[in-house]
Amino acid sequence: EGIKQQAGDVAAYKATDKEWSPAKIDGYNQSLSGKILIPQPLGQLRNLYEPESGFCISKFLVIQVAVALVLLVVFGRLAKHVSAGEPPRGPLANLLEIFLVYIRDSIARPAIGAHDGDRFVPLLWTMFMFILVCNLCGLLPWVGAPTASFSVTTALAFVTFSTGVLSGMKKFGPLGFIANQIPSMDLAWPMAIFIKPMLLAIELLGLCIKHLVLGIRLLANMVAGHLVLLGVMGLAFGAAAATQFHDAPVWQWSVTALISIVASTLFSCLELFVAFLQAYIFTFLSALFIGAATHHH
Repeated sequence: EGIKQQAGDVAAYKATDKEWSPAKIDGYNQSLSGKILIPQPLGQLRNLYEPESGFCISKFLVIQVAVALVLLVVFGRLAKHVSAGEPPRGPLANLLEIFLVYIRDSIARPAIGAHDGDRFVPLLWTMFMFILVCNLCGLLPWVGAPTASFSVTTALAFVTFSTGVLSGMKKFGPLGFIANQIPSMDLAWPMAIFIKPMLLAIELLGLCIKHLVLGIRLLANMVAGHLVLLGVMGLAFGAAAATQFHDAPVWQWSVTALISIVASTLFSCLELFVAFLQAYIFTFLSALFIGAATHHH
């Protein structure tokens, strides 16, 4: 590092220092990546994020399994007390009951209907809590939010899609569900044989697109917040580099570091709000899509 400062430019530095070997560069990049390598008993990794062969385990998979186990234990204890006729006791049980009642009364019943809404409350409640806890994991150092992965949000959207399609087919039958996608309109049969097939194709395409957008919306909101935090925190590192290599005044680094700390704290509070908001929006839109699939248009 001292040679690099004395050289003043990259060309002179390369002339006075040996080139790094590929193994040394790979080790350096791996140390800077911040990724935790997980033992792969069922597969082999090509690099830090691409599988070479077999079934590879990712950090997000481990986090999701841990979240699912925690929710299973917590929900199981709550269900045990409620099924026995006992009221929820304790702060955690009361908090979960508040979420459950809100999702039932403010999401499921208004979006799906008072008669059918209660049947989907367990799914919507589980979906909300799973997404919320996964979102909150993104605020923990070195953990990350699984909902910032496209595969995770796509899988969640597919759960909503398959639930709506299967529930609609169960209620109307396969052909009835497909026919229900066409908006009701009175048309003479010469016009109907041309217009209704086109409407059906558009509606089926829209059905797939809106569920895909459901997953992309959650992904984009979670990734955007992390990128903003990364950019704000990078200001302090940029100021430190300017002070070290370009003789910038020390007070500039101090001011930049203070701004970076305050802004990161404020954005972290915003990320906490976004974690709850995105879990609510995903659950509410899922209820709307399921309700649309199980009712006549």
